[in-house]
Amino acid sequence: MSLFKTQIAIACLSVFILSCSSPSGSDLSPEEQAAFDQARTNGQLVNEGLERCKNLVRDWLKEADPTTGLIPRNLTDSRDFWNAKDAAADNYPFMVLTAALTDQELFEGRMKEMLKNETTLTSRVDRLPDTYSFSKKDFQNPEVDMDDILFGSSEYIKDGLLPLTEWLGESPWSDRMIGILDDMWNHAPIDTKYGKIVSTNVELNGEMLQALSRIYWMTGEDKYLEWAIRLGDYYLLDDQHPTQNFKELRLRDHGCEVVSGLCELYATVSYARPEKKGEYLTPIHQMLDRILEVGRNEDGLFYNVVSPQTGEILNEGIADNFGYNLNGIYTVYQLDSRQAYKDATIKALSTLNTSYRNFDWERGSADGYADAIEGALNLYNREPVESAAKWVDSEIQVMWSMQDSSHRPNTGKWMNTGIIEGWHGDGNFARTTIMYCFWKTQGMTVHPWRADLEPGVVKIEDAYAISLTTKDTWTGKLKFDTKRHQNILKLPFDWPRINQFPEWFTADPGSKYELINVSLGESSFYTGNELINGIDVQLKDGTHQWLLKVAG
Repeated sequence: MSLFKTQIAIACLSVFILSCSSPSGSDLSPEEQAAFDQARTNGQLVNEGLERCKNLVRDWLKEADPTTGLIPRNLTDSRDFWNAKDAAADNYPFMVLTAALTDQELFEGRMKEMLKNETTLTSRVDRLPDTYSFSKKDFQNPEVDMDDILFGSSEYIKDGLLPLTEWLGESPWSDRMIGILDDMWNHAPIDTKYGKIVSTNVELNGEMLQALSRIYWMTGEDKYLEWAIRLGDYYLLDDQHPTQNFKELRLRDHGCEVVSGLCELYATVSYARPEKKGEYLTPIHQMLDRILEVGRNEDGLFYNVVSPQTGEILNEGIADNFGYNLNGIYTVYQLDSRQAYKDATIKALSTLNTSYRNFDWERGSADGYADAIEGALNLYNREPVESAAKWVDSEIQVMWSMQDSSHRPNTGKWMNTGIIEGWHGDGNFARTTIMYCFWKTQGMTVHPWRADLEPGVVKIEDAYAISLTTKDTWTGKLKFDTKRHQNILKLPFDWPRINQFPEWFTADPGSKYELINVSLGESSFYTGNELINGIDVQLKDGTHQWLLKVAG
């Protein structure tokens, strides 16, 4: 059963069975036993993943500036400064998320203190951040460079604060995000016939299209949609069309953002401004059709750079960000039911396991693996191609190995530490690892986290097999996920988004759930809200297994 069909079933009064002790083998079908075995394996993977993220955070925090508490851009030539587009956008946010999942004291303490210090020390033009030098105890650049400040602000929003908000909901980080976004547009310097925009930089504008489309729904404030439409008109209704007017189109990051950004705006106006969808439909389809025509290799993945007008391949490297483009393409499929767009997604997913194991993404960098795995997970959530799941399981091991001293590209650096490569891209290692762990728990989290916990979940037809192993007595909560796209972002539907954390099993707040101890035959009843807020459990050492199953 697809995730979509499962969510429909859940919404129609779902009742689940949950066993609080290990069912005997005779009580389980062979399929259920296999699911429990896999759930236990998943728990081992989740434990390894989250502990790796904890180690990364621990050792990066050792490198923080002792006065401000801020982390440096990298641990080599940029050790003396914090900046928005790198340290704040790519590394810090996923340290925050790691702490939220594994160390509540760190989350409430040092992570929030870093945000407070960053806001106080780096805000230069109203709330817009600029690069801060630790040695100068001041801004690195004597003069204000608005282009650089606007670019850094955009990166911080899209790559860092927006993914945090999609998981945490309203928080000090979402407040920071809204403040930066408002001031970016208050200082928008570029005049167009559609109104002022913040830049002519394709990457920045693509990020703004993504952020504004989501934040419009989240806040309900029309100004965010108006700003996004200025950019949509600029690219789709004028002489800046990405495939009709660009001499070259970058289909990897630092360029491809405009493709998925325009598709997110298209999704937004489809519901909020239907007349605008009518204006955008043809140029959106023209853009995507041309990208699929000239931008892909025989496996359905994208070249780094092409000339959309001539079809010439300008950089034949394969983009690790293939999922970023396919996010937009699949979104338009969801809206307009163009089969070619769905087929493009399935083709790319179907070729990964046969042709792209141990592939040289980003010249061996963990960051390339992080982006490629993210893209596959996000799309697999919508189109569950079995071979793509095998590829993700294989390649996460390759990425994880890059944290181990014996596999480091630069032998001898950061031996026996959680640091990966010593630059801001290390944060993407944590981001994608957390995405992977959520898949392996189907969105369930355990609180408080402890280093010996191994939580894993497997979906089996209309049921869920849950395994939780602990080496000592543990008292805590099992929390189940919610439809975050609906409850936090308030999106009209769950389109695939760059840096989102896909939803797997989500509890419906208004539904009633039955939890039955299979061994004892005893039932308890919970609302969906209670599942989301957390079920209290007290466990002895050992492996505990539960079976969640939609009743008759």
